[in-house]
Amino acid sequence: MLRIIDARTGGSVLAAPVRRGLTRVEAHASGYGAASLRVLLVADLLVRALELGGTPAWLLLTGDRDQAELRAGATALGMHPFEDGRGLGAGAGVGEAQILHVVGEDSRGPDGVRVAVAPAEGALPGTPARGIAADADPAVLRLALLSVPRTAPVRLDAAALGEARDTLARWRRSVADWARQPSRPVPEELRGRLRAAWEDDLDVPGVLRVLREVRDAGPEAPAGARFETFAYADRLLGLELTRDLGAPA
Repeated sequence: MLRIIDARTGGSVLAAPVRRGLTRVEAHASGYGAASLRVLLVADLLVRALELGGTPAWLLLTGDRDQAELRAGATALGMHPFEDGRGLGAGAGVGEAQILHVVGEDSRGPDGVRVAVAPAEGALPGTPARGIAADADPAVLRLALLSVPRTAPVRLDAAALGEARDTLARWRRSVADWARQPSRPVPEELRGRLRAAWEDDLDVPGVLRVLREVRDAGPEAPAGARFETFAYADRLLGLELTRDLGAPA
């Protein structure tokens, strides 16, 4: 079960206290920029983790500035669509078992469980009017943000983006190579480690560490199982790791 740290109390709470009960995830962000997009990304990850655990989730965006630009940026980064959360009350509605408020580190936000996100700095590959630039690979920016724990500040400088770009290229190339071999199921030990990481306060860097181990494993590791492991983890990460399937070797 996914557990998350409530920034109000510092305690760990169940993200979905009622089995298969609807969880509302509200991203509180105003103003287009790296910090706001990071808040939206954490909300998207929460929804993905909840859905992987069998919990239906409702994703909303609240705020009073640059809503169209934020939605365009979210779409470019492969996030789930955000519904308009402005005007909704803080209390749970009919059928809702939990509300998670995803907020910036310095934002108080409404009452309820608060998922705090540390700031992100740096220029985005695009302008507020256009969102993410069309000639950029948005997954590079997504991976750069995912590589740092959400409670730690991140700077999107040339070094961070370059490392994310290189890692993404290596992983996609490896996944395409593994796909040429017979498929094998995800080993239960690896599946358990991946779920244990993301269900522990959404530890996405922990998920990435498992994938690095899988890629760097020796030739005795079945290629088909490695492929399925990366494809399974990508249901959370949203990095299009299988994008290059069928490309020339």
